[in-house]
Amino acid sequence: MNGSNTIDPTLSTPYSLDELKKEARMGAMGQETFAREIRIIDLSDFEQRKFEIADQLWNAAVDIGFFQVANHGIPLSQIQQAFASTEQFFALPAEVKAQYPLKRNAGWESKAQIRPSTNTPDQKESYQITRPRMDGLWPSVQELPDFQETMLNFEQACWQTGMKILSCFAYKLGFSDDFFTQAHDPSKQSYQSTLRMLHYYAIDPALKDQLGLWRAGAHTDFDCLTLLFQRNGQGGLQVCPGKDMEDQEWTSIQPHDEVITCNIGDMLTRWSDDQLPSNFHRVKNPAAHEYQGARYSLAFFCQANEDVIIEGPNKKYPAITARDYLQQRISANFEGKY
Repeated sequence: MNGSNTIDPTLSTPYSLDELKKEARMGAMGQETFAREIRIIDLSDFEQRKFEIADQLWNAAVDIGFFQVANHGIPLSQIQQAFASTEQFFALPAEVKAQYPLKRNAGWESKAQIRPSTNTPDQKESYQITRPRMDGLWPSVQELPDFQETMLNFEQACWQTGMKILSCFAYKLGFSDDFFTQAHDPSKQSYQSTLRMLHYYAIDPALKDQLGLWRAGAHTDFDCLTLLFQRNGQGGLQVCPGKDMEDQEWTSIQPHDEVITCNIGDMLTRWSDDQLPSNFHRVKNPAAHEYQGARYSLAFFCQANEDVIIEGPNKKYPAITARDYLQQRISANFEGKY
């Protein structure tokens, strides 16, 4: 990995992505295990404790690929405000939301994502904010007066926290501290990090016993790092460490209002020459005895700018631009939406 942000014209050819082949094998129900610990890492006094925090993040990431962070710097009041705006958006009539359709990782969709693992639509709707691609996709001030300002401020707070965490991985990989900050530069038109608002539909009583339906089928994330905000009592997220595991054993991750659940994505797995695993996760439909109502979450995907070249220090994988990489991964999930 040389850190260059210039596009090599030879990198535009299609790649056979191993990630897709592995994902297609992960649609089984599997079984649940309680033997794994999802570590909570304290980010307080970050500058003074950075090397200690970096070691803790690295160990958690190498072990399971998932961890939670506390004292991360985003006020709970700001998170709650973002959730309130999220609920207000999804409460709009479908014909209003349809004015802002998903294209190139920005806009609204409903049940449009079909995972290679399940070949069935996720039981959810989402609205995605990718800053340079939002022309014509913001609800009007008449529909949602403070929506744009609230969500852009929250997106910026997520970016800052994501870059803080990624600076620790940069240090552990031997890159400069600002390596990933430069690779995710929001001042450029090539910026493609995304804030995704998610509404998983309440369970239709007539379908509550259909185990073949998933709120989100098993998948790995496409990005470098995901920051996921969940609400107390709205669980369902499960992780299965080990991409090559034949015996699918899933661990539930408990939601907490005060912490951010984080996971390594495929971009960072490639950038680290597989030192940092991007592990499978899913959102299961709740069992009959569990909360059956709507589930809301907010996910921020740290996705390198389009022109950044992803290539590990040992060149284990072919070099590929972040644009080409995301285009291929998204096209496998959303037909014609990139």
